[in-house]
Amino acid sequence: MSQSKINLFKISDPRIFTLHITWFAFFLTFVMWFSHAPMRDAIMTSFDMTTAQWKALLILNVALTIPSRIVIGMLVDKFGPRHVYSGLLIAAGGLCLFFSMASSYEMLALARLLMGFIGAGFVIGIRMIGEWFPAKTVGLAEGIYGGWGNFGSAAAAWTLPTLMLFYGGPDGWRYAVLTTGVIAACYGVFFFWKARNTPKGSTYFKPKKSGGLEVTSRRDFYFLIGMTVPMYACLAVLAWKLSPSGVSLLSQGATYGIYVALAALFIVQVSSIYNVNKDMLQNGVDEQQHYKFKQVAILDINYFVTFGSELAVVSMLPGFFMDTFGLTPQMAGLFGGGFALMNLLARPFGGLVSDKFGRRVTMLILICGLAVGYFVMGMVDGSWPLLLAVAATMMCSFFVQSGEGAVFAIVPLVKRRLSGQIAGMVGAYGNVGAVTFLTIYSFVDASTFFIVIACSSALAFAASFFLEEPRGHTVEVLEDGTVQKIEVA
Repeated sequence: MSQSKINLFKISDPRIFTLHITWFAFFLTFVMWFSHAPMRDAIMTSFDMTTAQWKALLILNVALTIPSRIVIGMLVDKFGPRHVYSGLLIAAGGLCLFFSMASSYEMLALARLLMGFIGAGFVIGIRMIGEWFPAKTVGLAEGIYGGWGNFGSAAAAWTLPTLMLFYGGPDGWRYAVLTTGVIAACYGVFFFWKARNTPKGSTYFKPKKSGGLEVTSRRDFYFLIGMTVPMYACLAVLAWKLSPSGVSLLSQGATYGIYVALAALFIVQVSSIYNVNKDMLQNGVDEQQHYKFKQVAILDINYFVTFGSELAVVSMLPGFFMDTFGLTPQMAGLFGGGFALMNLLARPFGGLVSDKFGRRVTMLILICGLAVGYFVMGMVDGSWPLLLAVAATMMCSFFVQSGEGAVFAIVPLVKRRLSGQIAGMVGAYGNVGAVTFLTIYSFVDASTFFIVIACSSALAFAASFFLEEPRGHTVEVLEDGTVQKIEVA
């Protein structure tokens, strides 16, 4: 295969084969992760849920993904995508079983919280695709991986309500969820059998130390700690939302306990970051090994707005169409799934344009389009023709998901041996955005919710002005001390 082209039909090419089996693994994680959204009414009826309890469930679904993407990023860099993806898919099958067997709202909430771990699967494939594709095509390849994988939420919206009816009865939703888990567990075995971490003869670079992200300057060390704070603050907000001040899923004592635990975990993480970077703080780093953490921070902010808003919107959109236009769950899932449908084209488009015309200018244009799209969605109400509302939804989603593709066209080029951890942190910020936006949604109506997201894009737009184009080569040092150059432009 040409280094500058991707022929998706040439399955005999190991790169293309790896791309296909990896995006499908990601696709399955999204089907499972958002299996609850299109079956809202059936699940709410089974547990006699209030709207506030359902909205709390939506927040729980994306909460655990924040720390799990950080952890998974470290595991991928250390053990490789093949082992980690296989293990995640098999474990996800067990979590689907747990969710389908829930007998109380508390058990359902715990299961949905744990299923947030499934959302960390995205990070694994970012490192895998980054290993298999060169810089000239990695943006497009990552876009195909992310876009076709994210399409899983639309596939869930379109198929699970029908599958629920096929099984029939009040427990049809349980069997629909369980079916997705069985498929994923079987695919986990297949992935372990067929996947390989790198092309034959290539080196899989690993971090020198594990437990925290390596940085290459004292300023970046403090910058990293500062960027860690919002992730813990977001989890604290979640605990508050579940306390007696919110939906009363937690007691006040348990809420205070979580606050203390989060503070302790933050101290532990800062300590781990210090231990990983202690030598750098004392002795500095060779100039060839330098990378700028500000690149990671900008990507964090952009993913907060792009993927964070997508996660929040796909969680509430089927319900929005039901409430606004009086649709059945099946029809609402069909039209609501249009937001995720655009992933098939938009995310690869964002990666391709970034590869061809520059990362920074692409990001700025797409963030502007995202803002306009959400402002338009904020004006949708019952007086709109349904098809026009769907068109507005898909137009907005095109810019949202193209922006996601542009973000991850850069992630693998920042620092190869840290790609898993960088992808983990950027991905975690997507979930910080989701929890933030869904928490806001729990207090406002849908129109205000969309407008708030549109206004938040100003932060990402401003940050993108400071993004730097990857240029030339980055350098990695092998275990034997040999220096190897890796193309990033």
